[in-house]
Amino acid sequence: KSKCNANNPLSGAALAQLGAQRFYVQPGERRAYGPLGAELKKNLLQQWWASALGCSRERILPIGSPLKLANGGVPELGGELRADLLQGALQQYVPSLDLVGRRLPFGLAESGVCFPASEEALRGVELRCSPVTSAAEVTLASLAWFSSPRTSSQWLDHWTRQRMKWWRRFASTPSDFTSSDVDSKDLKSGTSHGVRILYRFPWGSEPLETLWSLGDTELLRTHQGARTKLQCRDGRRSVVPYVISMSSNMDHGLLAYLSNSLQQVQKVDGKQRLHQRKVLKLHPALAPVKVALDMGRGATVELRQVCEGLLQELQEAGITAWPGYLETAPQSMEQLHTKYDEMGVLFTMVISESTLESGLLHVRSRDTTIRETKHISEVKKFLLKYISAAENI
Repeated sequence: KSKCNANNPLSGAALAQLGAQRFYVQPGERRAYGPLGAELKKNLLQQWWASALGCSRERILPIGSPLKLANGGVPELGGELRADLLQGALQQYVPSLDLVGRRLPFGLAESGVCFPASEEALRGVELRCSPVTSAAEVTLASLAWFSSPRTSSQWLDHWTRQRMKWWRRFASTPSDFTSSDVDSKDLKSGTSHGVRILYRFPWGSEPLETLWSLGDTELLRTHQGARTKLQCRDGRRSVVPYVISMSSNMDHGLLAYLSNSLQQVQKVDGKQRLHQRKVLKLHPALAPVKVALDMGRGATVELRQVCEGLLQELQEAGITAWPGYLETAPQSMEQLHTKYDEMGVLFTMVISESTLESGLLHVRSRDTTIRETKHISEVKKFLLKYISAAENI
């Protein structure tokens, strides 16, 4: 089947359709995220920051730079909107030196909205046959790494491995994430090497992150060639550091994980009939909704009170829950499971009359479709343990 065929369950058009139907990415000329898309993007950024600042081996400091930068990276009224986050990191290099004792290596990390000027960046990633983005602005996550000139190439190799490992960590199919060297003709002046991390979409590979070995050219240009104030200690020597720039496009990343997670699953029912269903198997750390709460038939007022109490308990524990019990349109359990599987919800919990009598409720897993019975007092602990275990894999 054609990859642009909406009947192909894993095509770009089918992905765009599901993204719109299940509150992830809204169709239209401008990129707009629904509630689940916004939560997924937030979770992705949280994981990026946890990875950046959680390194025990590397010293990485968080920074924030203004949206508008004049030439040389100096904030100024009427300046240009930033195209990336590198210039802000280069500008904050000198003020950060005292925090690291003027010793190499160290990094400066930042995330935020940028306004790229290149046509390729402006185009963004589209779900072919149904474009969902016109990326006049993008959310980037950036790490500028400052190291000794003599170890810069080893650090580029190190960060390429680390970043590839990070992208694949949350993937259902890790092999769809690949890397390639940037062609020498595409290197900017002063840049010795570049690596792109790519994702293989149904329509072809698109870049998620680019790593550049910039030497000292950009740093010297930002600080008007003032070598003395830029020097750091490398053992007993004083050197101007080389810079490695890493820039991840979080909007591209979000679409990559939606595409990577979408699976077509076959199941045979009790009458030996074959059924196909779409499941968005997002990693538990990224899934925007961890659990959906629904109620069975019975004493409506009492069941709703139990649902509301459990919803509050889960939300206070930082577990995102979907209040399915508020839905007014009647739906069968099969319809609910179809909807929640396409939303990527990890677990569905049904509060019923037996919950009122004994505290027991039914828990259905997205990934296994197995239904278990648990006591309502165990639910929060069960979910926290499940999510924590998945994050530490």
